[in-house]
Amino acid sequence: MARTGAAEPRRGTKAWRKAQATTVISHLEREYPDAHIVLRFGNDWELLVSVILSAQCTDVMVNKVTADLFRKYRTIEDYAAADPEEFEQDIRPTGFFRNKTKSVLGAARKVLHEFDGEVPHSMAGLLTLPGVARKTANVVLGNADPEAYAADPDAGIAVDTHVHRLSNRLGLAKTAEAGKTEAQLLPVVLRDQWFRITYLLIEHGRAVCTAKKPRCGECLLADICPSAFAA
Repeated sequence: MARTGAAEPRRGTKAWRKAQATTVISHLEREYPDAHIVLRFGNDWELLVSVILSAQCTDVMVNKVTADLFRKYRTIEDYAAADPEEFEQDIRPTGFFRNKTKSVLGAARKVLHEFDGEVPHSMAGLLTLPGVARKTANVVLGNADPEAYAADPDAGIAVDTHVHRLSNRLGLAKTAEAGKTEAQLLPVVLRDQWFRITYLLIEHGRAVCTAKKPRCGECLLADICPSAFAA
């Protein structure tokens, strides 16, 4: 008997996850065509500061804090020379302010002295900065220099809490850690969609697929989401 069509890939396999990722991105692109970073910044350095401050903090709060911060500290030299105790108070509402102060001021000194005052446009360079791990580096590089991000062999997918949660709910990954989620996403998401998928999943995570009470009944992905099937 002649074959009438290829069998559907089994759920959870790499082939299924690739097809699932393509469908998810296609659906979310139609729903959130303007998905983008919502942190406010005026240059690469302010972008880096904002992303460091956003750890364990809402973007709304970060934008509120940086509105004053960026008026007070105008140049990277201002940050490098800042008094740590005063800076801690400047960023206190973002939480973890002592560690974030060490990261921001340490990064300022390193960028100033080792990168001629310019935030590096490479994953390798960004990862040498205090307070910068892969998520931060991917966000900064992708927003600061899309061409460098696209060409960088070390670039990847920025995985925050929304991306981690939705990737697992949608069956794109099966992990308990964000770092492992990125590793599982990279082979199944098309390379030219690595940057885009982050902001699409963040938008959907905020709007519908929330952490405590996802609204599966309103979700445009409900018919392809394994978590919705089980709900």
